[in-house]
Order: sequence, then C-alpha cells, then structure tokens
Amino acid sequence: MTRVAAVDCGTNSIRLLVADADPATGELTDLDRRMTIVRLGQGVDRTGRLAPEALERTFAACREYAQIIEKHGASEHLRFVATSASRDAENRDDFVRGVMDILGVEPEVITGDQEAEFSFTGATKELTGRADLHRPFLVVDIGGGSTEFVVGDDHVRAARSVDVGCVRMTERHLVRGGAVTDPPTEEQIAAMRADIEAALDRAEETVPLREARTLVGLAGSVTTVSAIAQDLPEYDSAAIHHSRVSRERVREITEWLLRSTHAERAAVRSMHPGRVDVIGAGALVLLAIMERTGAEEVVVSEHDILDGIAWSVAQDSSAADR
Repeated sequence: MTRVAAVDCGTNSIRLLVADADPATGELTDLDRRMTIVRLGQGVDRTGRLAPEALERTFAACREYAQIIEKHGASEHLRFVATSASRDAENRDDFVRGVMDILGVEPEVITGDQEAEFSFTGATKELTGRADLHRPFLVVDIGGGSTEFVVGDDHVRAARSVDVGCVRMTERHLVRGGAVTDPPTEEQIAAMRADIEAALDRAEETVPLREARTLVGLAGSVTTVSAIAQDLPEYDSAAIHHSRVSRERVREITEWLLRSTHAERAAVRSMHPGRVDVIGAGALVLLAIMERTGAEEVVVSEHDILDGIAWSVAQDSSAADR
C-alpha cells in the first residue's frame, strides 16, 4: 500500500486526491478528495495569457492543498498535472514557478493524449469486470478548455483531445460586452453547437466514436447533469458515481439550462456556484456527443483523470521499490 497525492489543475477547477493505493489489488482508498473552482483559464482563449487574478486564486488553492498533503504524509509521492489552460498560455512559466514554490514539485503540463490516458485509467479501472457494461468503452472528459475522447477495452485504443470545453465555449460564444448573455440567444446557441460539431468531426478523424458500446462521462459538467437528473437536494458523490442518464433526459436538462436565467440555475442546490455560468455549454457538449455516437445513456463516473494520476504515482513508486 502506498500513500499518494495527485493534483489535477484544469481550466475551471483544481482538484486534490490523497489516497492509499494498492497496485496489486487495484484498490484506491480515498483519504481526502476535494475540488476548488479557480477559473485558471479565465480569458485565455481571448488573450493567450493566464490572468494575474486567476493565478492568485490557483496559488491560494495550492497553499491549502499543501497543508492537507503534509498532514497526511503524502509529500514524497505527489504528482501535479496541469491541463488545457496552462498548456495554451504564453505566461505558463509564471504558473510553473508559483506551483513549485508552494508544493515543491514542478507541474507537468501534459499533452491532450496523456490527459486522455489518465482519464481512461481512472474511469474504467473499476468498470472492466462489470457484466452489464459492454466494451469497448468511450470515455469523454468534458473539461473547462478541452474535451478528451478515449476508446478502449482494457487499454486505450485511440485518443484525441479537442479544444471544446464549458469555459471555452461560454467565453467564445455566450459572452457579450464582458458579461455572459443570460439566457443566450438562439444564434449564440447555434454558433456554439456548430463549433462543437466541428470539434467532433476532428475527434472522429482519430477516435472511432461510434464503435463504442458504453459511453462513460467524466468531470463537472457531466456530474452536474446527473445531479440535476436525479433532483438531488445537494451534491452527493455516492449517488452520482455510476449513475446513468438517458439521452432524452440530457436533452431536457440541456434545453432548460440554455433557456434559464442565472438566478434559476443558481437555485439548483446540487450545482457548484462556479459552474452556474458555464454549465449550459458543458451540457450541450455532452448532448452533442450522445447524439453523434447514438449512445442511449451515459454512465457517469466520479473517478477520472485525478484517479488516473494517483494510480500513475503508485505504479511509479512500486516500480522504484522493486
């Protein structure tokens, strides 16, 4: 058993997992799992740079996480992975230096393909023995700046990352005069949908999306749609993990989100406040994927890239000990 810490820093959120991992049995036991909305990708699509206030929000979360990692004695087995926003930014060196000063490790600004590999491992490790789920799996990780598509059985067969995510789509299509249009116009929704469809075309150049038998959805947009579908009074990870949401229910929720006001979305008690302005775009990405692939339902997983990162730390530690 190895105690590990994994940090996943994305475009919209930064997440921490401290866990005890047993590579021999495939068991990952959570000690602390948490998420903070920092919106690191604020304005990156427009400016190409990480905003100073976004960096400070991220560093504040890192300082909090450093204390938790130290408390659990996981500092020696820590991996920090950064995804789309920091991959795109001109001033990513400022981000790297800040993280190293706080956590003592260099953030790995991974490629989209690496991101997809971690997501697939984290999402499917506990699904492969399920008789009610048919392979191959299509794992889709809808992030803030990008979406990863991975098709595989026990291992990855094909993967692709495309620059379509809930924050990027919101900022590109739903912001006018510095504020999110609330609710968006039909023209804005149509333009966003066209952008998503073009991204799916690019993904299909590499990944056989329609060959998958089971669609597995990851990250905050998907889990929030599941929470809404179940009408949960608050966010309940246990109820959301491995829940199933039909395509028709996803369509109903997406249509409601795109015609609702900020106040109506904010009243959804199971939704994190940081997702209120971007959830409509994220739900539309999910719906477009389901329509493109013909998936009748999505299996929602709370285990994703963060768990994949944790497993990579455990495996590296195990290999070093041999």
